Amino acid sequence: MNVTEAVNSRRSVRQFLDKPVDRATLERVLETAQRSPSGGNTQPWNAIIIGGDALKDVTAKIKEKTRTAPMGENMEYAIYPKDLDGRYEDQRRAVGRDMFESIGLSREDGASRVAQMAKNWDSFGAPVQLFTYTRKYMGPPQWSDMGMWLQTVMLLLREEGLDSCAQEIWAMYGTYMRELLDIDDDHIFFCGMAIGYRDPDAPINNFSVPRVPIDRAIEFRGL
Repeated sequence: MNVTEAVNSRRSVRQFLDKPVDRATLERVLETAQRSPSGGNTQPWNAIIIGGDALKDVTAKIKEKTRTAPMGENMEYAIYPKDLDGRYEDQRRAVGRDMFESIGLSREDGASRVAQMAKNWDSFGAPVQLFTYTRKYMGPPQWSDMGMWLQTVMLLLREEGLDSCAQEIWAMYGTYMRELLDIDDDHIFFCGMAIGYRDPDAPINNFSVPRVPIDRAIEFRGL
């Protein structure tokens, strides 16, 4: 698989097969991903990879937390800007609408939509979770570096035949996630990422996720 194929075939997978992921494969991916770029070679990313009983424990505890604080608790950053508008908000709403429609859930079926979103806590059936965090004093450039590292990991997973779903939803319980993962107060929790093998037949893994044409996002000058 070349880079173009990895980019084109990567998507947020929301239904995984009950199939284990080999640790050696993950180590190979993560070793290579250390080549990701970062300003001044700071490499500001940190991660904890969890599977098996350890993941079951985190899953059970976060589910219990959602019962007492369903709207989140002690978020350490805003997942979306409060003033998100224009094409950015349109795109966010459109992908949510298309995702729910792909599995036959209408806008009026609020209970089923909530149940679908709750599948995040089960990692959509994936056997592995990658949780990312960084030092609190890191700024937007280092958060950008963290994103580049995550993208590199996702593309390398595709090369191995694996899939992923980056999940900022875990940040709704930022301080609690740090407590569960034994991350100290000098750090800030960023996100989770489910890792596994996609169910190729699941409708939720096959709806179209369009991108804006480049002339709406990119301007060429002097070329």
